[in-house]
Amino acid sequence: MGRDGRSPFVQVIGPAGAALTLADLPARDTKRWVIRRKAEVVAAVDGGLLSLDEACTRYSLSVEEFLSWERAIRRYGLSGLRATRAQHHRAARR
Repeated sequence: MGRDGRSPFVQVIGPAGAALTLADLPARDTKRWVIRRKAEVVAAVDGGLLSLDEACTRYSLSVEEFLSWERAIRRYGLSGLRATRAQHHRAARR
């Protein structure tokens, strides 16, 4: 973090390989979380554009929900963020 408490990063590389800035992130009142939006928020946190706390506050997410998105991407790639795939992956682990 910079001296003013804000991230020193102005942009990070998003899930599609393009630059991603705070202005490019999903709206704060997002209710419908499609794969792309989830991946953008994860990329923003991973790249230091937002802290985990900032992302959870901004989007009214629990830490557990965000971490589940992050785990899904790491384990299965973007397809792991599909709601139906998440159900499939949970069943397969049992």
